[in-house]
Amino acid sequence: MSAIGRAFARGHDRLFAAAYDPILAGVERAGLAEVRAGLLARARGRTLEIGAGTGANLAHIPAAVTALTLVEPSEGMRARLMRRVAGEAHLPPTVVLPGDAARLPLPDASMDTVVSTLVLCSVSDLPATLAEIDRVLAPGGRLLLLEHVAGHGRTHRIQRAIDPVWRVVAQGCRLVRDTRAALDQAGFDTTEVADWRLPGGGVTGPALLGAAHPHA
Repeated sequence: MSAIGRAFARGHDRLFAAAYDPILAGVERAGLAEVRAGLLARARGRTLEIGAGTGANLAHIPAAVTALTLVEPSEGMRARLMRRVAGEAHLPPTVVLPGDAARLPLPDASMDTVVSTLVLCSVSDLPATLAEIDRVLAPGGRLLLLEHVAGHGRTHRIQRAIDPVWRVVAQGCRLVRDTRAALDQAGFDTTEVADWRLPGGGVTGPALLGAAHPHA
């Protein structure tokens, strides 16, 4: 990438990080924050959040979480995340790391819970990311997820039409991912993952919500 390209990417990263919370504010008030809280209430033990973003989940970390690792690849997001961590006095010992979810800088079987909210749509390599989640989960661990996915019918046609532009504007977010199929193919039990819809989500409305378990 040229120097101009790198500068543009850094500028876009900072702009997206600054706009992220205001963009989601209405959706959070319409019910997303409450659903986050319900999902995170199921976290326990050593917990990893991939793509932790600006820290929208931090307020909902329960006392059952004994250690928290937050992995975020975006420099702009990570700066905001670290400030938010500093302001959340209830958190257990917490580490913020740069990194790609497809190459997690963590040992095998080192986590009891992995959290992924609005992240799997934008990872560069979904199968590799799911393999990494499986690798770092200890026996009996689980993946807590809230992810927007490909829809059906007219919604899917609109998603396909705008996906190329959407990816550029939304930092690699893909509207047409079949995340449930990817989880199944990666060997996760998705019995506890329900179809859901993000409040006011429009083309990003179709979603999955729940807990996925690696097959023994």
